[in-house]
Amino acid sequence: MPAIAEVLSTNASRPAPRGSDLPTCPVCADSMVAAEASAFVKESIVSYLWTCDTCGYGFVTKHSLKRFACN
Repeated sequence: MPAIAEVLSTNASRPAPRGSDLPTCPVCADSMVAAEASAFVKESIVSYLWTCDTCGYGFVTKHSLKRFACN
C-alpha cells in the first residue's frame, strides 16, 4: 500500500528557542519528539519523515541548512 505524506516547509534562517523547533501533529496537535527517518534531498536541504504516535498521521518537513565557516 503506497504511503501519502504532506510536505511542510520550515525556515532555518533564524534559530528557534530550544524545543520549539519540534513539530506538532496537524491533525491531533500531539507533540513529536523524533523523526522516523531523514534524508538529504540536496546539498543544503534535508527532509524528515514524521509519524504521529497518537493518530498515525504522517508528514514530511524540509529544512534548509546553512553552511558555517570556521575562522
